[in-house]
Amino acid sequence: MGPLLVHPTYWPSIAQMAYVIRANEVVFERWDNYQKQTYRNRAYIAHANGKLSLNVPVLHSVDGRRQTSREVRTDGRFPWAEQHWKSLQSAYRSSPYFEYYEDELIDLFSEMDVNLMDHNMRVFQRVCELLGTEINWRFSDSYQMEADEFYDKRNLVVAKKAPTYSLTPYTQVLQPHGEFLSNLSILDLLFNEGPNTLSYLMEQNLDI
Repeated sequence: MGPLLVHPTYWPSIAQMAYVIRANEVVFERWDNYQKQTYRNRAYIAHANGKLSLNVPVLHSVDGRRQTSREVRTDGRFPWAEQHWKSLQSAYRSSPYFEYYEDELIDLFSEMDVNLMDHNMRVFQRVCELLGTEINWRFSDSYQMEADEFYDKRNLVVAKKAPTYSLTPYTQVLQPHGEFLSNLSILDLLFNEGPNTLSYLMEQNLDI
């Protein structure tokens, strides 16, 4: 299997992190055109009424020109980061490991006006630190149209009508009607499983 090719995402999904930590090398696509309604600027968490989407508002080009992902900036006119942190507090304050991680995470919810890809990469590196693992990664040199030399999992960025992944159920502090909410943000796994998160990711039976 060649290097794993994925997109930088906002608080990656559990499935994406399960692929990442088992790859010998991870290549992040850097030259693609930005697309709406993907995990580039959203993450799903568990909430009292089921799944809650944390959406990052982005600025669109003034002249209507299509932007590449690396150009996109967040819209600092809205306190989105502060709102996301409040949503996490509301959803996970009673989870086993929220207090264990909150001091390591709160600084990532302090800036409203940032380059989206740069912010996503800061998030990714912080997640790796919390997992206690080092990932061999790099950016792509150009847009990979065919990507024959890679293990191409860029479809993991799709948020609407995303593929279904058979992930092992774990205890979720907010589990409406006893229903397991699969493939949420890695934050849900961290807050519920804590130091066991890395082992959980390694145990998932994915198509690698």
